[in-house]
Amino acid sequence: MTKIIMVVLLLIGIPFHNSAQERQRARELGIKPGILTPGKYNAITDVAGVSVGQKTLNIGDSIRTGVTVILPHQGNLFREKVPAGIFVGNGFGKSIGTTQIVELGNIESPIALTNTLNAFLVANSLIDYTLSIPENSSIRSVNPIVGETNDGWLNDIRGRHVTTSDVLEAINTASTKEVLEGNEGAGTGTNTLGFKGGIGTSSRVLPKEKGGYTVGVLVQTNFGGILRINGAPVGKELNNYYMANDVPYIVDGSCMIIIATDAPLSSRNLERLARRSFLAFGAVGSFSSNGSGDYSIAFSTHKDTRIPHDAKTIEINTPEVLNDFMSPLFLAALEATEEAIYNSMFMAEDIVGQKGREMKALPIKETLKILDKYKARNK
Repeated sequence: MTKIIMVVLLLIGIPFHNSAQERQRARELGIKPGILTPGKYNAITDVAGVSVGQKTLNIGDSIRTGVTVILPHQGNLFREKVPAGIFVGNGFGKSIGTTQIVELGNIESPIALTNTLNAFLVANSLIDYTLSIPENSSIRSVNPIVGETNDGWLNDIRGRHVTTSDVLEAINTASTKEVLEGNEGAGTGTNTLGFKGGIGTSSRVLPKEKGGYTVGVLVQTNFGGILRINGAPVGKELNNYYMANDVPYIVDGSCMIIIATDAPLSSRNLERLARRSFLAFGAVGSFSSNGSGDYSIAFSTHKDTRIPHDAKTIEINTPEVLNDFMSPLFLAALEATEEAIYNSMFMAEDIVGQKGREMKALPIKETLKILDKYKARNK
């Protein structure tokens, strides 16, 4: 009966998530990278005010895609911009709006993640959304922020199936609580390190003596390499890795890393924070292949660092964490990024896409045996 219900739901365009309940997050399986403590949800939404909305398109036999939207705060982002920084690990990507982040050091729209060929339509949808807000009736320019990865192996990417209504639904249903992971939103049709990838998230809370700040990370994983988990060579042990003999392997792809923090940081230190996430990106086994567009965007939600669109004074006086106290935040970003990537894989499910192509999820039982062999998890 369950299989019949699943087929019916897919045919009418409603995603079926029952099997997602059978998967577990990395931490629930004893995989606890680092030394810092996660927040309540162990998600980017542990940073107060941050919300995430998703629209999953799992329709018929060939549409496997979607959109994931991150809102830094619940007000008018154009009127109250947030400081931001970006680091490009490898620029083979179609990310939109990044040069203005570099130039001005802020974000003025929600951040949307989707597939490569849908990035431009999603950017247009973010413009529609921003212009529709009554307080923005006189604006003549807006910088939408869109990241992407290429899900064209499983998804009919040329169909560009993500619409404005999908983007608006994701924005309007965004939640400040738990975030669905794996085959969700922009991660529906992605592949990672030889297995099914997707959306993943995690967070870290610093001790009070280190500022007590929260750092949250959300990733859209779609890249190759040689999978390592807590230092254990899982990809090699499973004989599923780049350049393995006689093993078909997709090494090109991309990864989007979104970092939120409530620490009062300048755009310069937010860029430094974004850079540290790539230490985690390498730790899990990626080397940023030639065809991988790998971007990390970091922003601060601290209310006293917001940038007014209509400033009434020439100068602003905002708090800022000093350079000498940035190291705990760097560590938090590294740990949360690593765990978010693991979560994107552990929560992903087997999926069949266009042309009958199948991508298997990470085999949990076999993976745990390998981790135990290398003493790489806490039981």
